[in-house]
Parts: sequence; structure tokens; C-alpha cells
Amino acid sequence: MEIGPVQMLLLGVGGTDAHPQLRAEIERLRDSDTVRLIDLIVVRKDAEGKVSIEQRSDLTTEEATEVGALAGALVGLGLAEGDEDVAVAVAEKGAEAGSDGHLIDEEDVWYLEDAIPPNATAAVALVEHRWAIPLREAMRDDGVELLADAWIHAADLVGIGLLAAEAASAH
Repeated sequence: MEIGPVQMLLLGVGGTDAHPQLRAEIERLRDSDTVRLIDLIVVRKDAEGKVSIEQRSDLTTEEATEVGALAGALVGLGLAEGDEDVAVAVAEKGAEAGSDGHLIDEEDVWYLEDAIPPNATAAVALVEHRWAIPLREAMRDDGVELLADAWIHAADLVGIGLLAAEAASAH
């Protein structure tokens, strides 16, 4: 199974209403195979404090088990530093985590329930960027090495502009 870069998003919004425009855009991206929803858990807390949880994934149980094992193996490589037994044990633990079809364990989201105020919604999403797979393969085939990567947000650009303006006024 080939997997693209995975991004974790933590989203929050006041209220517990559905967001049809956001859902439609996610569906459009999924339908075009631009992204794949590895796992999504949405925690809603109504005005009285009653919590409801919704979980979704585009992965089959078999795929989730495989992705969990892969993530576990990669973590195990970092933990093990040459100890193959540790790497295998962590990979098996990762596979077990995905065996229910989800990598985010519903029982482990108590912190979201505690963190959000009444009449609010929070979501954790693991999104695979499928569009990046052919780009990564082309880079690998051409011997191109990725030196760094980062997401640049609008606030980052504003900060750069502020720093540049400050530097210009200092001269």
C-alpha cells in the first residue's frame, strides 16, 4: 500500500451545527483522489454539556491495519535504533490500533471532551495528500532529495511583511 504525506488537522468551531460547505469541499477532494481521509473524529458538546462523537475514515479495516503497522514501524525505527525486536513490537501495536478501521481511538479523545466548552465542536483529522505520491516518486526516480518542507500560512506571510517593514524603517 502506497501512502502519501499525512497531515493532522485540529479544528474547532462554536456551536454544534453541521457545516455543509466544508463537507462538500472535503467530498470533492476525496472524489478526485486529491486527499484521502485516514481518520476523522468529531466531538460535539451541546449547551448542556452532552457529548456526541462521530468518526469516519476512507480506509478499509485492512488498510487501516496496514497504515497503523507502517506508522508503528516508523516510530519503532526511531525508538529502536537498531533493535529490531522493539521495531517489530511497535509495528504490531500500530497494526492493532488500526484493526477497528480507525487510527484515532475514540476512547482516547477524552481530552477533546474536556477541552471544548459547551456549545462547541472540535475535530481531529488525519488527511493523506494523495496528489503528492507521483511527485514524491518522480523526485525519488530523478535522485532529488527533499531538504525541508513546511506549510506556510497567511499569518506567516504577514509576519514576514512586518519584519521586513521593521527592518526597512531601521535603515
